[in-house]
Amino acid sequence: MLPHPYVAERGTGPKTIVFLHGFGGCHEIWRDVIAALASGVRALAYDLPGHGRSLEHQGGARTAAMAILADLATRRLDRVHIVGHSMGGAVAALMALADPASVASLTLLAPGGFGPEIDGPLLRRYAAAADKTDIRACLAAMSGPRSVPPEHVVDVLFKMRGRPGQLQTLVDVAASMTSDDRQGVIRREQLDTLAMPVMVVWGAQDPVLPVDQTEGLPAHFHLHHVLDAGHMLVEEAPGLIAEIVRRNTRRRGRRQLPALGAAAG
Repeated sequence: MLPHPYVAERGTGPKTIVFLHGFGGCHEIWRDVIAALASGVRALAYDLPGHGRSLEHQGGARTAAMAILADLATRRLDRVHIVGHSMGGAVAALMALADPASVASLTLLAPGGFGPEIDGPLLRRYAAAADKTDIRACLAAMSGPRSVPPEHVVDVLFKMRGRPGQLQTLVDVAASMTSDDRQGVIRREQLDTLAMPVMVVWGAQDPVLPVDQTEGLPAHFHLHHVLDAGHMLVEEAPGLIAEIVRRNTRRRGRRQLPALGAAAG
């Protein structure tokens, strides 16, 4: 049996918030968001399977969702708030569909799986970026035109990609994830069953996942457009993201509906 995905834990308190990074990232990209949250929060930032210290895990978003739910179960947590960016947003949504009773709220930052369109060539270029210059250029290409990639994030991603096997794993995952420049989609009728508070945040200038994937969301979802941002919301607006997370964890959900199986990989 494989070990559970790696998780970095910070802070203590009655409220537990789970952070799930996007493709090609790792748990350390949440540093500024977690630091901006108020005290009294327990933060659990995971390395998704195939990334960082969870490199030995393999599989898509569904596999990641089940692996993280299994790890949370061993921690005997009651209900957790989940924040997911891009690929991590798809994982977060699949976790909530699989075990809605364990999820207190969802904050989804430009989540994967909300529409078939995806910039496959850019993600594949990002997957193969091996040195700091290429990583920095890819982050800039995925961000808004006025955004400058934080140097500490470039350093973290460069270090992560130096792990044996990491670069090839990213290349393989990107090829699978962007087959025919399309991604798997979570059906809207499944999303409509989610009863916990759901906040969807999207950069208005996202070059990776088009912002019009927010059209037709379930009526009870809250939506926040970040006008000057691109896809890399965690790096571009950490203070704003922390405030949005803080507010969403205080909301109350609607009446729970029966769960449906999820269909995105």
